Amino acid sequence: MASEELKMVVELLRGAPPLPEGASFDEMREGMEQMTAAAPLDEDIRYEPVDAGGVPAEWAIATNARDDHAVLYLHGGGYVIGSVRTHRGIVGNLSRATEARVLSVDYRLAPEHPHPAAVQDGTAAYRYLLDQSFDPKHLAIAGDSAGGGLTAATLIALRDSGAALPAAGALISPWLDLTQGSESMKTRAAEDPMVTKDGLQAMADAYINGADPKTATISPLFAELAGLPPLLVQVGTAETLLDDSTRFAEAAKEAGVEIKLYVWYDMIHVWHAFAGLLPEGKQAIDDIAAFFAPRWE
Repeated sequence: MASEELKMVVELLRGAPPLPEGASFDEMREGMEQMTAAAPLDEDIRYEPVDAGGVPAEWAIATNARDDHAVLYLHGGGYVIGSVRTHRGIVGNLSRATEARVLSVDYRLAPEHPHPAAVQDGTAAYRYLLDQSFDPKHLAIAGDSAGGGLTAATLIALRDSGAALPAAGALISPWLDLTQGSESMKTRAAEDPMVTKDGLQAMADAYINGADPKTATISPLFAELAGLPPLLVQVGTAETLLDDSTRFAEAAKEAGVEIKLYVWYDMIHVWHAFAGLLPEGKQAIDDIAAFFAPRWE
């Protein structure tokens, strides 16, 4: 049975005023920025803008963060909305939990910059960390939703380029199949208060821009996954994207990748963003830290 805290969050999401019919991506971006701007930031986290190899980015640094460990973070938003500003809460909590600096990337968005722009920015930001003398053994990559898919895509691109890979990766409620072929897109539609197939399709069309949606760095579900570092995948049962995670985990395991899939009962899309209200959100972030820790040492 869903907790009272979870019921409250779901009610808030379902009660949010809808966007005007035919709202543009610019309007969606502004709405997301306004929605998150009012959220208070924790005093033990500082945020520092940085040019990460030509890519705008921002460090989130908790007071307990080590200088020689870092997480590259790729935000969600369907590849068309979202920014380092909208995800400060998640990356701040992640810095505190992992005791590491978190580099949040303002990668280019579609439709102005369709695939492979986001992947290029993700790999450039990772190479920036290497140029800053971070040991790959002390690095990880994480992301939520489209950023979870982009995490996998960035790792695939880095592997294919021969780069030294990070110690681990974490995919939070990832969007891994832009063909929208997962059965849960239909079976979980009534439960998911945030993500719809129609909404995702408009974002997919903008990002794909006529390319093959099964391209490895567009839909990592269809990629050759052998050689990727250890991966943690977290997803909720109340997500239309549930089967993206379960199918990807199965494919990764068959390819010999060390992968841990955790399916959280009743949890909604990227419940980590509500860590201030949901104990499960904080626990999920702590679980990411626990997954990274032994692989960093």
